[in-house]
Parts: sequence; structure tokens; C-alpha cells
Amino acid sequence: MTTLAVYNAQKEKVGELTVSDTVFGVTPKEGVLHEVVKWQLAGKRAGTACVKTRGEVSGSGKKPYRQKGTGRARAGSNKSPLWKRGGSVFGPKPRDYSYSLPKKVRRLALRMALSTKIEGNRLLVLRDFGLEQIKTKDMKGLLDRFDIKKAVIVTDIPDQVLELSSRNIPNVKILPLEGINVYDLLKYEYVIVKEPAVGVIEERLKP
Repeated sequence: MTTLAVYNAQKEKVGELTVSDTVFGVTPKEGVLHEVVKWQLAGKRAGTACVKTRGEVSGSGKKPYRQKGTGRARAGSNKSPLWKRGGSVFGPKPRDYSYSLPKKVRRLALRMALSTKIEGNRLLVLRDFGLEQIKTKDMKGLLDRFDIKKAVIVTDIPDQVLELSSRNIPNVKILPLEGINVYDLLKYEYVIVKEPAVGVIEERLKP
């Protein structure tokens, strides 16, 4: 079992949480994490790149000039890829880059990403954020107290005050519990989790 310290907004330790090693103490495997990150990024690709083939560019179907006697290379159409303003050969067309990945692998990678943060003392559990009103300065002060510059914050319920107070701070992202993912966990240096969310994460990712 792993014990996590719980802090308040003033950086005072106010309690402890005991979590399962089957979720927060998994040995990371680079290959698994890489595969899931690659899968996430593939799903984000727009896939809208498109070029015109010789059948789609404007032009005539008439033979530009006679076959022989001109001294020039043979040509059958001014839409040929060899000609200026001609069509493209094997160019990109709109497509879906996403592919399926087993749910077990995705859940395993999440456990590994969380375990990596705990191993490096980069996972912080907060009981509250101490924000009474929407104020970026107060949120920035909280992060400075913990010496955090780049973090993803996982909340158990929507918190508009937290979201609006954080949106203008560079390198800070608010994630709802349902949106927790490997890419963001690895991208940001610190993971800040609201205390009630820890138990929900452990229950959902339990093998």
C-alpha cells in the first residue's frame, strides 16, 4: 500500500490517504505508455489534408498537340501530373487516422502514468484550493507555494471558480475525472488531484 499526504491550499499537511499499489504502484513500461500516447495522438489528427488528382483539376481532355513531329515529348492531357497545374499522384485524401486499442492496455497505461508521478513525487493531493472567488492571482499564488509551474489538475466535480481562475495561467490544465488520460499525465510535470477524486480513480482503474 502507498500513503499519500493530503494538503490544504496553504501547503499544510491535513491528512493522509492510503491507496492500492495495484493502481498507484505499477512498474512503468515505456512501450505500453508509448503505444497509448501514439493511439491518443492518432485519434486527434484532423485527417483533412487533401489534394486533387488528375481527374479533379480543371483542364481539357483534348490532346494538347499532335503525337509526332513537334520535337516535344508525347502528351495526352494538360491535366497530367507532369504538367504545371496538373493533378497530384498518390497525394493525401481525407481519412480517419484513429484505430482501436484494447481497454485493458489503456487502463494499464493510466495506472503506469499515475505510478510514475508518485514515484517522482510529482503527484499532489489537495483537500481544497482555497478559492473564494474567480481570481487568477489567488490560483497563481497557490501554485507558487508548492513551487509548481506546469500542472494538470484533476477534479471530481465541475468547479467553475477553479476553471476560470486557471484559464489564463500558462501550462495549467483542468481535467474532469472522466477526461483523465495518459498523454496529459505525462505531458505536465505535476498532477494535482482533489482529495475525493483519488478514491474514484482507484476504484475505476482497479485491475
